[in-house]
Amino acid sequence: MNFLVETLQVLLMSIWYNLESFVHLFVPRKRKNIEGEVVLISGAGSGIGRLMAQEFAALNTVLVLWDINQEGMKETARLAKESGASRVHYYLCDCSDKSEVYRVADQVKREVGDVSILVNNAGIVTGKKFMEAPDSLIEKTMEVNTMAHFWTYKAFLPAMIANNHGHLVSIASSAGLISCNGLADYCASKFAAVGFAESVGLELLATGKDGVKTTIVCPYFINTGMFDGCQTKWPTLLPILDPNYVAKKIITAVLTDQVFLLMPRTMYLITAFKTLLPVKQGLMLGQYLGAFSLMDNFKGRAIKKQE
Repeated sequence: MNFLVETLQVLLMSIWYNLESFVHLFVPRKRKNIEGEVVLISGAGSGIGRLMAQEFAALNTVLVLWDINQEGMKETARLAKESGASRVHYYLCDCSDKSEVYRVADQVKREVGDVSILVNNAGIVTGKKFMEAPDSLIEKTMEVNTMAHFWTYKAFLPAMIANNHGHLVSIASSAGLISCNGLADYCASKFAAVGFAESVGLELLATGKDGVKTTIVCPYFINTGMFDGCQTKWPTLLPILDPNYVAKKIITAVLTDQVFLLMPRTMYLITAFKTLLPVKQGLMLGQYLGAFSLMDNFKGRAIKKQE
């Protein structure tokens, strides 16, 4: 196909896609039925992992919960059963350990079956400036927030590809799109998680496996305790997010095959500004929004748990 024809095709399809997006501002997208699907959630022992488990349970799915917190998982399993899950299974798994991820994944396949919706939610934060963070904590941050995604994809994606059916959900962060002062290792891990998930999504499309969907979630700080003490300078523009709201939005994104979910909605505009504005203006805007001081009063759980 020659240059002019391809260019015309791109222009016409661009108009169509923009019209389609405009229509969906007023007309909700059709939701898919995931009843009976096997949903695995890492970091399910607390926080939005637990809340997502309850939301998926209400859709009559089979739940597989992973965490390093046995008691937390038991409580999540109890709540999920009350919410309507057809079956709930939970496993101790340290997502930073590749061999353990593979071992527990094999156990899940034997005891439950193939996972068709994978939610990589486990995450940790050191809460320390780069030069103050021990090497071991930086490595742990990368292992949990980034490398664990590699290993879970390796474990569960082959079955999705074989069936051309499934959904990969990466719970990243707005810090994976725009850097913040005091979060060097966390930002690096989340930038990597976003890039990895996006690239795998493109690989799937390029190989014709369009039945395997991807959703990348980039929320601002969530009120789960992980970032306790962090303050937002302008709550109207960048509010600390309610965990229940976040969980519901993620489930809706999965049900409608939404590729990117940014929260709050102002993050879409801020992300666009980052690439469009001159650097000095971007830095000024970041200072105005509080990106230079948001970690000053950090009192969160730091590296203690995956959630």
